[in-house]
Amino acid sequence: MSIPPVNLVIRKINITDLPYLEWEGEFAHFRRLYHEVYTQSLTRKAVMWLAEDPSHHLMGQLFIQLKTRRVDLADGRYRAYLFGFRVKPEYQNQGVGRQMLLKAEQDLIHRRFRRVCLNVIQTNPRARQFYQRYGYQVLGSDAGIWNYQDNDGLWHNMEEPAWRMEKELVQSISLMK
Repeated sequence: MSIPPVNLVIRKINITDLPYLEWEGEFAHFRRLYHEVYTQSLTRKAVMWLAEDPSHHLMGQLFIQLKTRRVDLADGRYRAYLFGFRVKPEYQNQGVGRQMLLKAEQDLIHRRFRRVCLNVIQTNPRARQFYQRYGYQVLGSDAGIWNYQDNDGLWHNMEEPAWRMEKELVQSISLMK
């Protein structure tokens, strides 16, 4: 049974939050990746968000890459890349993801970004539908090839065919003026 989110808090992640992103060990293999993204957030190349309840229980997380070498994903000025977005199963379908996505998009608008893009794995049609519900459009497919170094220092090469999706934020910026 799901627990309804009461007094949901969405905030930027600080260094003491990093262990909680491992979800009681389920994502411990991403420990180095989380630390790397946190380091990038200190130089304004990334933003890390979390959702928690009033008792500080993690409900979800979402990362935004503001600038990367792959300017087709994040150019530091107009286009940002959303990734690492997950909501714990007991909080899904209760508006947590919607509220997190809205908060991240509002922050991008405030920073004057015009577009946000993401890759959604092709085997997850529910995630694709979620993004489409909030204005993201499929631009095409992506090979989904990436790698990461786990907490033991071993490199893992991933191949997760994905749909490249994008949303234009410009109209929202015009409305805020």
